[in-house]
Amino acid sequence: MDRVRVQAVTQFTLEDDMNIPENKPDVAALNLEKGELVIDEIKPSADYVTVRGRLKLMVLYHTMEEGSNLVVVEGKIPFEERINMQGVMPADAVTVDGEVEDISMNLINSRKLGTQSLITLTAQVEELYDEEAPIAVHGDEKVEYRRMPLDLAQIAICKNDIFRLKEEVALPSNYPNIFQILWSNLSLGDMEFKVMEEKIAISGDIHLFVLYEGEGEDHPCRCFETTVPFSGVLECHGCREGMLPDIRCHLGQQELSVRPDFDGEERNVGLELVLDIAIRIYEEERLEIISDLYGVSKEISTVTHRADLRKLLSKVTGKTKVTDHVHVTNGTVLQLLHSEGIVTLEQQTTVENGIQLQGSVQVKIMYITGEDESPYGSTQAFLPYQYTLEVPDIAPEDMGKVRAEVEQLQVTMLDGEEMDVKAVLSFSTVVFKSVPVELISGVNVSDLDTGKMSSLPGMVVYMVKNGDNLWNIGKRYYVPVESLRELNALESDELKAGQKLLIVKGG
Repeated sequence: MDRVRVQAVTQFTLEDDMNIPENKPDVAALNLEKGELVIDEIKPSADYVTVRGRLKLMVLYHTMEEGSNLVVVEGKIPFEERINMQGVMPADAVTVDGEVEDISMNLINSRKLGTQSLITLTAQVEELYDEEAPIAVHGDEKVEYRRMPLDLAQIAICKNDIFRLKEEVALPSNYPNIFQILWSNLSLGDMEFKVMEEKIAISGDIHLFVLYEGEGEDHPCRCFETTVPFSGVLECHGCREGMLPDIRCHLGQQELSVRPDFDGEERNVGLELVLDIAIRIYEEERLEIISDLYGVSKEISTVTHRADLRKLLSKVTGKTKVTDHVHVTNGTVLQLLHSEGIVTLEQQTTVENGIQLQGSVQVKIMYITGEDESPYGSTQAFLPYQYTLEVPDIAPEDMGKVRAEVEQLQVTMLDGEEMDVKAVLSFSTVVFKSVPVELISGVNVSDLDTGKMSSLPGMVVYMVKNGDNLWNIGKRYYVPVESLRELNALESDELKAGQKLLIVKGG
């Protein structure tokens, strides 16, 4: 089985000033900004983890030069954060996921920007472990035992892997050649994973947006947006068809480059991407375990321990729509250029027959304005949502990590200052039912207590009470269940209160 042994979440703010390099022109107005969190070192110690990394910043701004050209400037803010994790040890393999929750920039002066970012780090120690359950009894002593059937999901493959993608996208014929790329955005969509014999089939879409300066005297700015489908195979030893995948994927390292076409013109955009993939594949199995036993000729007591096993409850998906109006306060919108959405899941609560989800969609919109000084503008909005993902028979102790993504995003202009935003959010999860079981881990065998045995009658007529069954009656009198069944000519194991049973010592 797999489990998260230790987990901790921390949030902190990164603030710093960002100076404009000497070879860059003065800033007239800020347009777009984005941040990428890079974790360089994870150092576990006793009960805490030290995380070192940096926040890579990219800012698109208008210059003060005539023509209001767009310019990109990059910077970084290093950080070192200590995360308290009770129970973590220096030898543990700790994984840390980082997320930029919010980022804002303000113009201090034409050569300096103020930056503020909210960072969330999630650290955890995930481990595999074996849970042993008895399935047979061997020995010379006469022993009665009973079995209990269990439908369980045990983990077959637990590992992290990467999948490399190389694609090349050509500009349409009516677009100018690329002088330089100013801004880009990449995202994944419609990801699917299919477990096959010794491999995993991967398919999905790459959504690409590029804002670039074209070749020519005035270096005209153009936008290009497209979707690139891809597919491939990831080798995965030990997996087979019919297994249950629970696979998570996100964009890791990504590189964009301008490449010449067959005629030597700079008209192609090369993509080299690395997908970070967390692979968890489960195998369902029906198992019959020894749930209890007692001795007939010997005194036998069991040593048990509690185990939290699990079985597959449901693999579910769901969708919901989010709509809202976005008002633009800086400038008049003449034409929409690009929109992108990031869904955040802020709260996950188990309710009757479902999981209630709450969060927001951060929508960023880039557009052309009617102002000569700053012809490009951008705005962002947060659209809240609440949705219940239907999971019949789910209980609060059942496990399921919900994944959320923006499946569709549509932004339309209503007038020069207002836009209509419509988004379709999709959610998916694999829910495991918690199966708490007392597992027998050992037995103690001793001679029968002669005083106790002598107090039992050689023959007795027993009056069945509520809650009685052949097992606990046989256990009380050290008599095999089969002997009770045969002696009383029982056709089934069902007993009724008030029913009389003949019991003979020794069976």
